[in-house]
Amino acid sequence: MKQTNFLKEMSWTTFVERKKETDLVIIPSGAFEVYGPHLPLGTDTLVAVKIAEYVAERVNAVIGPTLEVGDSTELEDFPGTITIQPESFKQYMRDALRSLQKWGFKDFLFINTHLGNVPVINQLAYELQREQGIRCAQIDYWRFIKAHCAGITESGELAHGHASEAGTSVMMYLYPEWCDTVNWVNEPPRLSDDFADVIQYPPFSALTRSGTIGNATLGTREKGEALVKRSVERIVQFLRESWHAPEKD
Repeated sequence: MKQTNFLKEMSWTTFVERKKETDLVIIPSGAFEVYGPHLPLGTDTLVAVKIAEYVAERVNAVIGPTLEVGDSTELEDFPGTITIQPESFKQYMRDALRSLQKWGFKDFLFINTHLGNVPVINQLAYELQREQGIRCAQIDYWRFIKAHCAGITESGELAHGHASEAGTSVMMYLYPEWCDTVNWVNEPPRLSDDFADVIQYPPFSALTRSGTIGNATLGTREKGEALVKRSVERIVQFLRESWHAPEKD
């Protein structure tokens, strides 16, 4: 029978045996939203799941339920975008985490690819950690790779814009079959921000016509492979050195 790290693919008896080996569960979360004209609506979730899978192959961990849809309110002008209100998302995730805690998990690693999910996960992490022996950490993936892209991306800060060079490269490596490079674009943000020190809330459609902010056409599979491998290595390093997660047999 095929070996799996995904909880959803295990029988309950397999889970009982697998749980004896680890207290670490990885929770992927993403979004269902516009990601340029060249990438699928589920890009965030697809990436979160694959990164979780790569990490679980390196350390002894189980991959819990995927939270596929988050709060994408600011992007809802674009067709196909689906949004979950933060209150609903928080309660749903809380219930999932409490169930995992019930079955003995004590270490929770969130692989999150959607900025709108970050504050909710932060709140739930602090809530969980009030209990003895619980540890939580979040990988805010698209922001995370910004710290590890030296020598890989070419377009500076805009490389990490929405569906731009970095995101497109990662998808070209992980899911080339879902990348429509015929329709990729180079679109700088439509609005300049003279008050970057002030938090404002423009709709995403005010910033971009295509759902892309930056130059997606600079994306390559090779850049994506380098970003993914470097980021996974760093996550694994954290789990081994900080949480002392055992290496996978």
